Amino acid sequence: MGPMSDANPAPEPQHPDFDDMARDIAEVPAVEVIVTVAVNLMSAAAVKTGLTEDGEKHKDLDEARKLIHALAGLLDAGVPEISSFHASPLRDGLKSLQLAFREASLVKDEPGQGPGEKYTGPVYG
Repeated sequence: MGPMSDANPAPEPQHPDFDDMARDIAEVPAVEVIVTVAVNLMSAAAVKTGLTEDGEKHKDLDEARKLIHALAGLLDAGVPEISSFHASPLRDGLKSLQLAFREASLVKDEPGQGPGEKYTGPVYG
């Protein structure tokens, strides 16, 4: 074996098995997918709004605005498809994020112009 030969070739990169993923997701009810996506958006928005222990370290209100707006759009479209048992806490979480965003902002949005307010209407404290 010469210096250019490789006795242990690098392993092939692992690719996700999309057939397995499709089978797995096929077993998940739509309400669970909607709630999971909403909670992920909510968590990311909370971090970007500065509501975690690290607060200012990860605070990015531009990013938070996008996440809150996406969450509001998802809830606007998805809430009629899920029960109020699931919808109520998601709506409450969204409103809390909108209020926290308004409080964290140095330049205040006009009523109805804050993140997600296109879908929820103006949010007041």
